[in-house]
Amino acid sequence: MSSNVNIGSEPTVGMWLYKNCGGVEIQQKLIDMLAKKGIKTITDLNLGNSCASGGEIICNGINMESLDAFFSYNAGEQSAFQLYMYQLLNQTTSTLNNYDAFALTEDKFLTAHALNHAGIRTAEYRMIHRDDISLLKKTVSDWQGQVVYKPTDGWGGNGLVKIEDERALDVLIPFLNRMGLENLYLEKYINYDKTDWRVDIVNGEFVGCYGRSAPEGDWRTNITSGGSILLREPNDDVIELAIKAANVTGLEIAGVDLLYDLDAQEYVVLEVNGIPAFATPEQEKIGLNFNQLKINKIADLIESIVEGEHSEKSYTKIVA
Repeated sequence: MSSNVNIGSEPTVGMWLYKNCGGVEIQQKLIDMLAKKGIKTITDLNLGNSCASGGEIICNGINMESLDAFFSYNAGEQSAFQLYMYQLLNQTTSTLNNYDAFALTEDKFLTAHALNHAGIRTAEYRMIHRDDISLLKKTVSDWQGQVVYKPTDGWGGNGLVKIEDERALDVLIPFLNRMGLENLYLEKYINYDKTDWRVDIVNGEFVGCYGRSAPEGDWRTNITSGGSILLREPNDDVIELAIKAANVTGLEIAGVDLLYDLDAQEYVVLEVNGIPAFATPEQEKIGLNFNQLKINKIADLIESIVEGEHSEKSYTKIVA
């Protein structure tokens, strides 16, 4: 098996970016920005459609390892196979985000543990085995019925269950048994004002910030759960905490979610996301105006990576 498309000698980045909610326009702006920097872009390289053989990873006729970098940015269409190939490609080609950091932040427990280990406060958490019912009940008692069960790999608020007493366990445990899950990731519910902060960071630098508000009668702020957008101006504490959290995870592009703990009167990192969305056209109309800055910083980041990779490949060819 071999590639049938010659990408040429110019610096080239592969891309797979979502197309809904303004994604097509975002992608074109990024392509144009990279073209001004002398970098060619090959789009629609969905690794879910790739195959590997004979030391090559081929997608749409492109030898993926001949690219100078690969930018993957599509939260809604990740498949297990796609992620597997993403991990493989990361061994030989610069990927954004790098796979190790992306895989870490796809798991809420691993992320929380890494942040706590680095001295960054998150919600109090416990990871326990499904069969350890006594510890599960003890957790409900210890945290006075303020327990949230989270799938470690869920997103958009999907699968969250608030456990307030043992009666709630009677519903949760049969559900978990049907799902075949062995581990239970639990977080202590934080007393907050039902709003959060989403802080975008690119290459260790602040890009933009907005908030989300939970719908009436709910505690989840996610847009997919009915939350609404809030315009917010971050203070220095918010920005500093978000940058620290992004650095701990190793993400080049991160969206850090924060809550303000009303009891402790301090900000807490809730999650770190490896594919933080750009503002949609509707959100831009109400004042979220960070898209262009984010595009600029991602283009600069890609340029710095591509320059290093392309120079190294050129040198290797000369030596060979």
